[in-house]
Amino acid sequence: MRIAIHPDAAAVGEHAARILASTVERTPDAVLGFATGSSPMATYEALARHRRDGLAFDRVRGFALDEYVGLPAEHPESYRSVIDREVVQRLGLTPGNIRVPDGAAQDLEAACRAYEDAIRASGGVDVQLLGIGANGHIGFNEPTSSFASRTRVKTLSPRTREDNSRFFGGDVARVPMHCLTQGIGTILDARALVLVATGTAKAAAVAQMIEGPLGAFCPATALQLHANATVIIDEDAASELQHSAYYRHTEANRPAWQLP
Repeated sequence: MRIAIHPDAAAVGEHAARILASTVERTPDAVLGFATGSSPMATYEALARHRRDGLAFDRVRGFALDEYVGLPAEHPESYRSVIDREVVQRLGLTPGNIRVPDGAAQDLEAACRAYEDAIRASGGVDVQLLGIGANGHIGFNEPTSSFASRTRVKTLSPRTREDNSRFFGGDVARVPMHCLTQGIGTILDARALVLVATGTAKAAAVAQMIEGPLGAFCPATALQLHANATVIIDEDAASELQHSAYYRHTEANRPAWQLP
């Protein structure tokens, strides 16, 4: 993995946005993977600045990582609503080009298979943006998820529901129990991965992901298996790393051909 440590969340978002923007510049109809949660929001803000500077996103295709089961699509905290509000409208994407798992489907397993089929039919994801949960999850792949898993129904852990309760007025009882999520195997199929993390609450998970042993108890360690994964974090999220000086040295001396 390439590790970049920045002073704050805004700088993290700008670095991630440069990677996504450069992909769209090269390939205007690129397939991007979109994450929700707090950490990616600075990336979308930075991408909006690239749009204002003239970069067109109208041909971009995309797939969301996950969706709650049982929330109406119009619910403000459904990921369909979040993606529409924070990504589609902000970046001027064509709504029909962006897919979100169907958490309201009558047959959830069939919806998961259809989502996998749609990703394959698109030619695959060029760059997948990721966050990381405090328990090490990526997407909603909770601890002990298989590294070979595909899009499926998952039960959210108590930690994840508690962490996400801030989006539901602080009431954990309002957070859905289940979700549809791309599997770790699905995520690893993307040609490039960009994970962003900020804040001390993510520091232990970040350290485990980068420096800990490969294992399903921290699903994000699967990024160690990917040939093109970039982890972009702020000082707080880097605070438990044992080898941060080495990562800073490596990033500062990266060859120009590896930028951004």
